[in-house]
Amino acid sequence: MDASNASPASLLEAVTFFSDPDTSLAFVARLRWPDGVVKCPRCEAAEATFLSTRRLWKCRACKKQFSAKVGTIFEDSPLPLEKWLPALWLVVNCKNGISSYELARALKVSQRAAWFMGHRLRLAVQSGGGLGKISGEVEVDETFIGGKARFMHKSKRAEKITGRGPMGKTAVMGLLERHGEDGHSAIKVAKVVPNTKRKSLSPEVRQHVEEGSEVFTDTLKSYDDLGAEYVHGVINHAEKYVAGKIHTNGMENFWSLLKRGIKGTYVSVEPFHLFRYLDEQTFRFNNRKMTDGMRFLRAAAGIIGKRLTYAALTGAEVAGT
Repeated sequence: MDASNASPASLLEAVTFFSDPDTSLAFVARLRWPDGVVKCPRCEAAEATFLSTRRLWKCRACKKQFSAKVGTIFEDSPLPLEKWLPALWLVVNCKNGISSYELARALKVSQRAAWFMGHRLRLAVQSGGGLGKISGEVEVDETFIGGKARFMHKSKRAEKITGRGPMGKTAVMGLLERHGEDGHSAIKVAKVVPNTKRKSLSPEVRQHVEEGSEVFTDTLKSYDDLGAEYVHGVINHAEKYVAGKIHTNGMENFWSLLKRGIKGTYVSVEPFHLFRYLDEQTFRFNNRKMTDGMRFLRAAAGIIGKRLTYAALTGAEVAGT
């Protein structure tokens, strides 16, 4: 049976549905092995037997036991699926996100565990980019994420702000394709960039947008060299925000949603982790026309084949500790 044939459609149904350990196990097992467990994930032998008393499988060839969490973002987690699946529902369906403190209270886990859960679930909704370049009408825009200048002390503001954007903020760039596959606009690229200079922004457009497409930007001079390869439309926000189809309102809307979540829900996001929150907001934005139940199933399909350890999340693996 396909997972979509037995799944919740609302938060109340999700909490009730996944409160049963056997139901949660069956749901993840269908996602992990749609045709049943045919091979051991360790030795790939087709000799796995289900141990119902322990909700595990045992391979008769290598004698190892494995759970439905193997090969998913849940792997090696001591938390049961009855907590993981409602957590995934909350992350993908709360419009402004859900903080680790709120998730901890809702699931009765520690704040540290909830923080780790949140980042693993953000990995599940990471798209990894499309198969080809963007074409048609494309909006390109950039913004800064971080503390507002008006909240800084005068001396600190003088120290931080040099030119466009304070030094303490992180630059991010986004590319939105209008009239995508489902007829709705979608964020195709949302990423952290070193700065908003031409050498950082212009190559991103060339890498992701098909030559000859219509590209709409604001008056930032970093985009001035796009006219040779694209139909480049520029909107001057000092004069107006829309001139026919020339505008960046779609990207501006996305930045507004992103900043609302960061400021109101997450409060403070380290630049090291910012790309994960971009992935989360991109997933919700691109699937905004779906019902909560369908959005959850789309996210659940992304749990397979991904892994995020605590050492990698905190940078310990990079540092070699």
